[in-house]
Amino acid sequence: MASAMEQLYQQVILDHSRARSGERDIDAAHGESFQVNPTCGDECRVKVTLDGDTIETLAWTGRGCSISQASLSVMHEMLEGESLQRAEELGEIFRELMHARGKELDAHKQEELEDLSAFTGVAKYPARIKCALLGWMALRDALLQAQYGEEKGGEHV
Repeated sequence: MASAMEQLYQQVILDHSRARSGERDIDAAHGESFQVNPTCGDECRVKVTLDGDTIETLAWTGRGCSISQASLSVMHEMLEGESLQRAEELGEIFRELMHARGKELDAHKQEELEDLSAFTGVAKYPARIKCALLGWMALRDALLQAQYGEEKGGEHV
C-alpha cells in the first residue's frame, strides 16, 4: 500500500500529464531539440527563446508515457522566465534525484525541486528514469543551441 506522500506524488504526475503546462509550438525559436527514448518510444521537441540570460519562452510538444509528459510540464512551469543559471542548477538537482534510486535528497535540494520532488519514486525504476529525464535532455540541448548556435540535432537518451 502506497504511503500518503507516494499517493500525493502520483497525483502530481497524473495531474501534470493530463493538464500539460507549456505544451505548444512556437515559430521563431532560438534553440530546438528533438529527443527520443528508443527503449519505450517516448519523444519530445523542446523549443526555447532567450532574452539575454533568461529563458523567455519554453515550449514543448511530445508523446509518451505520463512520466515523460508530466516531467516536461513541470519543467516548463518551473523554468519559463527563469535564468539560464537557474535552469542548469535545477537540472543538476533533478538528475541527482533521478540517480538516487528513490531516496530523497537533503531537505534544501528537495525544497528546490518543488513539484519535481514528485518524481522521487520514479527513480526506483531504472527504465523510467529515462522517461523523466527526456525533456531535460532536450532542454539542455536547445539551450546550448540558443546560446552558442550549436546544431547538435536530436540525440537518443
